[in-house]
Amino acid sequence: MRLSNQIKLREIHFRWIGILILSLIITFFVDRDDGHSHTPLEKLFIVTGITAFFWNGAFILFIYFRKKFPFVRQTPRRLVLTALALSGFLIVGDIVICMMLERRTLAKLIAEPSTIFLYTDVNFIAALFVGLIYENVYFFEQWKSTIQLNEALKNQQIRTQFEVLQNQMSPHFLFNSLNTLTTLIAEDQKIATEFTQKLSEVYRYILANKEKELVLLKDELEFAEAYLYLLKMRYPENLTASYAVDEQYLRQYIAPLTIQMLIENAIKHNVISKAHPLHIDVYVENGSSVVVKNNFQGKKGIEKSTKTGLANIRKRYEYFGNKNIDIITTAQNYLVAIPLISLVNENDQPVIVEL
Repeated sequence: MRLSNQIKLREIHFRWIGILILSLIITFFVDRDDGHSHTPLEKLFIVTGITAFFWNGAFILFIYFRKKFPFVRQTPRRLVLTALALSGFLIVGDIVICMMLERRTLAKLIAEPSTIFLYTDVNFIAALFVGLIYENVYFFEQWKSTIQLNEALKNQQIRTQFEVLQNQMSPHFLFNSLNTLTTLIAEDQKIATEFTQKLSEVYRYILANKEKELVLLKDELEFAEAYLYLLKMRYPENLTASYAVDEQYLRQYIAPLTIQMLIENAIKHNVISKAHPLHIDVYVENGSSVVVKNNFQGKKGIEKSTKTGLANIRKRYEYFGNKNIDIITTAQNYLVAIPLISLVNENDQPVIVEL
């Protein structure tokens, strides 16, 4: 049996056991004169039916508002709306049940309101008790899921940091950079100085931001430009890049090193030559995503991509609202859209920008 089915079965068992226990308590320990001479068994049967009606109705409301407001930051709103809806349900339910049991019209019941609200206080106390149980269980499950998610993200972050450092600070990358620098020193000391500064910026940015969850898009773009500057020294006429990002989006946030990883992916998997130059476009689309796009000219005879970099980016963005990255591949282009993140809500929590 699947775990989700087991949880549902346990909840059903708990609900009906709770209905029976609550019905027994109300029947034998809550003494209210309703004007009827029912035997204890008859009264238990009626009370059980009413309790089942209210408990199951309340359960449906709890589940509805959980689905409507699933995030922790939405808890106050969910609780207020659930309480209001539950109060309305209890009052309307009391009236309907009284009309059925007393066999009176609504007008006659309104004329004698004491009959309607004979058990209202009991119903409200019982609903509060049931609500506390469900909310505590729900809160505990959320807390447990958050801990598990945080642990998984920590492990993923460690792996990502290792892979980034392995790729960008590898002897191969450093060897190519130093070779280029040696050549430039002999040919043009001014350009060699600029190259050294850009190389320093790349390593400083990686070391400063490898443990951060988010960085400004402005900083990430500046880092990407420095990284591309180094790459262009290897492909001076065969690698070009353009940026089209409006200033209003520079204060949005993005997971660190994502643009660089996508540029690296483009360099790694595409032919770059005089006959087949590679062009990379970076721009913001619809105000909600930063897009990295390159013309597709795949290399032949290389190992199939493991897509580890893209998987890492996906995992990091799951933490910020289950927003997937979009990947579009055509015969001419390869495009990846990364969601922008804004820190604009009342709790200063990361929020996916949706326009």
